[in-house]
Amino acid sequence: MNVVNNEIREYLTSLYGKSSEKKYEEFIKKDPSIYLRVNLLKTNKLDLINSLKKQYGVICKEIENIPNALKVIEGKKIVGKTLQHVTGKFYIQGLSSMIPPLVLSPSSDDKVLDLCAAPGSKTTGLGEMMNNTGTLIANEIQQSRISMLVYNIDRINLINTAVTHNRGEWLSRYFTEYFDKILVDAPCSGLGIIHKKSEVNDWWSLERAKLLGELQFKLLISAIKMAKVGGEIVYSTCTLTPEENEIVSNKILEKYPVEVRKIKLPVKSHPGLTKYKGLNLQSSLSLARRILPWENDSDGFFIIKFIKTDFTNSPNQVKTKIKSKVLNSDSQKLKLHLSNIYEDFGINKEVLDNFKFTLSGNNIFFINKYFDVENFDLFHRFGIRFGKIDTSGKIILHSQAAEILEKYITKNIYILKNTIELKTYIGGGTIKDVLMQSRQCVVKYNGYILGTAALTKNGLKSRFPRAKRTQNILIKD
Repeated sequence: MNVVNNEIREYLTSLYGKSSEKKYEEFIKKDPSIYLRVNLLKTNKLDLINSLKKQYGVICKEIENIPNALKVIEGKKIVGKTLQHVTGKFYIQGLSSMIPPLVLSPSSDDKVLDLCAAPGSKTTGLGEMMNNTGTLIANEIQQSRISMLVYNIDRINLINTAVTHNRGEWLSRYFTEYFDKILVDAPCSGLGIIHKKSEVNDWWSLERAKLLGELQFKLLISAIKMAKVGGEIVYSTCTLTPEENEIVSNKILEKYPVEVRKIKLPVKSHPGLTKYKGLNLQSSLSLARRILPWENDSDGFFIIKFIKTDFTNSPNQVKTKIKSKVLNSDSQKLKLHLSNIYEDFGINKEVLDNFKFTLSGNNIFFINKYFDVENFDLFHRFGIRFGKIDTSGKIILHSQAAEILEKYITKNIYILKNTIELKTYIGGGTIKDVLMQSRQCVVKYNGYILGTAALTKNGLKSRFPRAKRTQNILIKD
């Protein structure tokens, strides 16, 4: 059972009053509700509701005003172990956490940056809203969190996203007035998520909140420098402290050419503060919104949208030597290798004209052709794995690529016969006594592609991605 320590209790009481503080304490004693964001790139809400109920007995209900959100009513403990989850049909995400991308509202024509991206809940939401095309960059400073960010990008099958591994405060050295829309979902003290992370009690202090506010201020400065004039910046946190929210925003408004824009949220919320501890803050901060967890059965959040109104002084740009070449499907370096992909899977050549490719050793990565950045050496990860060139010069198609190209694959499709074969495949094993016309194929189950497999003398050897294999997947008839 989660509780709050005395320091947090006194702070929340001073901020919201005793009655509200008690409501929060009662709220965090309950098991947190589980919400799903439906991945409309891979399924739809009704199909997901029906398949989870039929296959696992998981019952979900729709959420009013948030079109792709579901609340889990029955099956909270197993929903994250379902095949639908590991194959990216949905993302488990707090209801309030879904809202900052909705406020930013990017289109496929926008150049978009998620400045503090891991573990990828908002990155993947942005990518889906962009219809999996255009230019989306996800930045993360912590090396330990990069792998989870990449895993979720892969699981959701984003083909419009590249990952940078850099300090958010320094990223403006590479991008000057470049982005149309930027999300700064900043590191924070987490007072809005104690019901999910009781460890907040162990380290929270007002002094730490103020230090995090200083980091958020620097991140916002960097974002402003990277945004175009007229560009939008959404700043959000999952904490309730004005020291990290309104005070930071007020300093930005005093020093940088931005204005606050009115936003409307699909859940109950309150205006930002314009007075705090004797300070008179900018009146436009009333256009910001604060979500209180006990009022919405979800996380506490602060959200504000800025519009950049004028040019800013930018730091000296870092000149990086471009080493990697971006290739298209007609490039001489790639053209011959791709020929077996057309032959093995019946994919029309015109399909792969819609992508850009890069080579890293024998590994090929691809991204949609509208991704618009000149220097691809900036990226820790570019797009998604397409495949690997073997010793004979042919491409072994990666499972992630097979999922993305699913509707174009017409040949060498193996349909799993039962859950025994399914367990063998997702466990990385070999399905015996299989006859195929090609040395590689795609594997389907319940009408959708799970990945690829190789034909060996022992049978069909699974190439289900290792990162997915290590997940605890529950298989039911």
